[in-house]
Amino acid sequence: MSYFAHESSYVDSGAVIGEGTKIWHFSHVMPGAVIGAGCNLGQNVVVMPGTRIGNNVKIQNNVSIYEGVTLEDDVFCGPSCVFTNVLNPRSHVSRKDEYQPTLVRRGATIGANATVVCGVTLGEYCFIGAGAVVTADVPAFGLMLGVPARRVGWMCQCGVRLEVAKGSAKCAKCGAGYREEGQVLTLIDPPVKGG
Repeated sequence: MSYFAHESSYVDSGAVIGEGTKIWHFSHVMPGAVIGAGCNLGQNVVVMPGTRIGNNVKIQNNVSIYEGVTLEDDVFCGPSCVFTNVLNPRSHVSRKDEYQPTLVRRGATIGANATVVCGVTLGEYCFIGAGAVVTADVPAFGLMLGVPARRVGWMCQCGVRLEVAKGSAKCAKCGAGYREEGQVLTLIDPPVKGG
């Protein structure tokens, strides 16, 4: 095997797992799940069929990745964060044909105990605060807090909160430069190497 799976975990036949990925205690990867290289799945993680997880994704303890969820490269899922795939579940009504997709773009962070309601897209490098409930699309670099989650600022791709003045921002940590136009933040200068 080119990946590590703890002896207490289950990796079903038909799952595809990339090189160097680590799957820890009591986790279950189901058939049809695709997990990229260099990922880390913490304790008690479930990855359902029909999911796609990119490279270098970190999924902390007690997270379920349900059918219809796609995590691009470099996504971080904090402990016990929640994804859904049906808007109006009922135990006695089958709604498997109503699953709604959720797309988490490259570099996004989802904080501990946050909930992401299905049918939304989380933009690149957005930051969902701990305990937030996301019910709508999130812009790239958006800092989202609260219930329901509201954008309260912007985050650099390195994870530092940005101060925007006169439509521009420069990260105090890595030196990346950004331009704000309306409700959109765009990276205009890449991070300084070694920053």
